[in-house]
Amino acid sequence: MNSRKERLEVLRNIDIYPVISSEFCAGRTPLFVLEQVAIGGTRIVQLREKNSSKQEISYMCREFRKVCDSHGMLLIMNDHVDIALECGADGVHLGQEDMPLQEARNLAPDLILGCSTHSEREALAAQEDGADYVNIGPIFATQTKKTAYQPLGLEVLRQVPPLLKIPFTVMGGIKEQHIPELAAIGARRIAMVTEITTAQNIPDKVRKLICLIRGGQELI
Repeated sequence: MNSRKERLEVLRNIDIYPVISSEFCAGRTPLFVLEQVAIGGTRIVQLREKNSSKQEISYMCREFRKVCDSHGMLLIMNDHVDIALECGADGVHLGQEDMPLQEARNLAPDLILGCSTHSEREALAAQEDGADYVNIGPIFATQTKKTAYQPLGLEVLRQVPPLLKIPFTVMGGIKEQHIPELAAIGARRIAMVTEITTAQNIPDKVRKLICLIRGGQELI
């Protein structure tokens, strides 16, 4: 997936969006978890490391790139535009306190740019500033990210998406049992951390989650 057009086409058709962090791998390595989600059939992954050095993150990103290449997966780097460019990631995901989207676009014109948003105002601002997708969250209470943002609940997914012209993902405290209701109201690109990364059998968990998003349609 060398072209921006190809990357965006894959993005539009993702379902489960695993986010992998070292501290949430249940004692296993991030690379092991990545290989397992790839076996399960996911088409995208985000590497999010908040407590590692840039050298360590760069090494992980290079190793992630190899696995993603072998499985035809998009690799999104959290926060670090420089590492994403250096290691050949497909995109970068930025928070509200990270590099501004317009600056990131100037540095990385061909990469997918995602942005975490926590309100209608933030989502529309990110779209205006050139995001390729926005993440809306946290939908439910979450323990995987220190944040001052209160859970938004499901109502935000009835209010904000109709105003967007770009794809959106959802995240925050989402578990398997939430998938049918989320999918029913149009949230079909679902980012998850511990529900996937701490699962005993990660490939089976990924397959089941994808099946639920697709309304019971089995993976081919």
